[in-house]
Amino acid sequence: MANANTAYGLRPIGLVGSGANTTGVTQYEIASNNTNAIYQYEIVVPTSAGTIDQAGATDGGTTQALGVLMGVEYVDSVQKKPVWINYWPGSGAVSVDTNHPVKAYVADDPNQLFKVASDASLTDRATALATVFANASLGTSARSGSSNNGSSTSALSVASVATTATLPLRIVGIMDDAANNDFTAAGIPLIVRLNAHFNAGTRRFDSQTTADSTGI
Repeated sequence: MANANTAYGLRPIGLVGSGANTTGVTQYEIASNNTNAIYQYEIVVPTSAGTIDQAGATDGGTTQALGVLMGVEYVDSVQKKPVWINYWPGSGAVSVDTNHPVKAYVADDPNQLFKVASDASLTDRATALATVFANASLGTSARSGSSNNGSSTSALSVASVATTATLPLRIVGIMDDAANNDFTAAGIPLIVRLNAHFNAGTRRFDSQTTADSTGI
């Protein structure tokens, strides 16, 4: 039986060590002229301009992640009032009053745990369990999403699972989910945390590069 949910990005579920999870977020800014669509539950990275942008690569990349986007607020230039949406559709898709910042709310705790769906079969529970403590990427889906509901459609790439430390995700567990427990199909919910989190330590600010224009 196929699983009910197979791609929904990284959804916050708790903190490492069973710490109190308030689903707290920090407010940042998105450049009002940013044409990139940044979806809810998508990895975002800091930029040298002091704003945030989409993940540094289509698989999540090696740029230090700041967290995942939870929602956006901006002032509409036509309605002349604040608008709340769960994703940033890109500057060409909305009417923004540039006299006001585009506010982005990010789940940015470096100890945040997320659930993410597998993009392929994990065969059985024993095989899935063997992925715990390994690392993985998001395939080529880290920047993908739905304009209908604003949600990310990224999923963990089963083929990428390895001990490679530069991969963006660390698998730390398997979620019990009655609607998504068919290990022979895509959509098994895995518990992950972000590797190389921007808030986990200090680093120098580098100039942006052509290869990874969103990161710092």
